[in-house]
Amino acid sequence: MEKVTVDGGTGVIDTNSVPTQPELPQSLRIALATGQMRRPLGDTLRPLLDLFADGRYQVTGPERLTEDRYLTPSADWPPADVSRVGYYRTAIKSGHRPVAVVLETADAAVILDGHHKIAAYREEAILPHLLIISPLS
Repeated sequence: MEKVTVDGGTGVIDTNSVPTQPELPQSLRIALATGQMRRPLGDTLRPLLDLFADGRYQVTGPERLTEDRYLTPSADWPPADVSRVGYYRTAIKSGHRPVAVVLETADAAVILDGHHKIAAYREEAILPHLLIISPLS
């Protein structure tokens, strides 16, 4: 678990409502797809964190979800690109653990990135690996 501060954030991702799926830079998308997350996570996730409003946040993971629970999608569900889901299913079957990013508030756990990954994990009956970002009060 890391505590991070956003200072100068754009506020595009609102922790008080269901945000839309953000566009992430290629380097971060690759890190999440491969599960190769460098520490400190605050540095690795900085392009995403800069989309949040200024404040303090907790970043947890990547870790496997401990129990199946409802995750609110921020994009179409189920994902329309079945070939992308198939790609992740193959990766998961071969032992890779791609990482999805979830914003967790008191009201919901919203998928910010990783809809295809979560769909693939569910089709393989494996609990997904997540990075969870939560606002600190």
